[in-house]
Amino acid sequence: MTSRRRRTRTSLTSVLVVLALAVGGYALHTAGIIAPDAEAAPATTSAPTGTDAPTIETEPGAPGTTRASRTDATSAPSATTATSATDAATAATARAELAALPVKGKAPATGYDRVGDFGTAWLDVDRNGCDTRNDVLARDLSAITRQGPCRVLTGTLVSPYTGATIGFVRGETTSTLVQIDHVVALENAWRTGAQQLSQRERESLANDPANLFAVDQHSNAQKRSGDAATWLPADKSFRCTYIEHQVAVKTKYRLWVAPTEHDAMERILRTC
Repeated sequence: MTSRRRRTRTSLTSVLVVLALAVGGYALHTAGIIAPDAEAAPATTSAPTGTDAPTIETEPGAPGTTRASRTDATSAPSATTATSATDAATAATARAELAALPVKGKAPATGYDRVGDFGTAWLDVDRNGCDTRNDVLARDLSAITRQGPCRVLTGTLVSPYTGATIGFVRGETTSTLVQIDHVVALENAWRTGAQQLSQRERESLANDPANLFAVDQHSNAQKRSGDAATWLPADKSFRCTYIEHQVAVKTKYRLWVAPTEHDAMERILRTC
């Protein structure tokens, strides 16, 4: 056999083999035995658009949160439980501080002078550029507007003493609807140890944010210089906070409590 015939036969054989493989592959594909790569290995398993599946977003660099990695609600304290624990701890601290306060009768009010003993209302003892009244209004009111960095012009107060909502508008006849109450009244402080404080300490007490609440005019006028034995907030749910602040202030400024005042404070704190 010549070399030309051998080459022709070899080429024909190769063509036949290729045709046979192609026909076989087509048959297998039609039968579903072989599938294209894109169908055989899906890239993702995410839910299709338009389903109710949750979308979880994370901040850059933060690990993604999944349903499996969340702490089960039964194993973690809820916000309410955490708040209750904090309230209980605060009340326990107040009870311990009250037990440590001296108990004795009030000193005479002779010589009491609000401005002379406690400074002009209101000072800027924290040196932030704003007087204390505007600081407290900005802290206790919501939706406030200001003139400049300090002067509060309008806002809304929910009085902690009554729960009533009051619209504050600065003006000669309207500003007094919202007043700043000294939780430990200054005359009460004077009669229970403040006479022994320095002028700077008394001014600090009169402007201490812990001793101040923005409140409704009626409650402030009704309370006057009363202590826990003669006046308590009408809103009973706020009484624990009110007494806790009184005890904390008296502790901080080394004041004492009168016997009836002590008993009233103790009675409220037992319920907290």
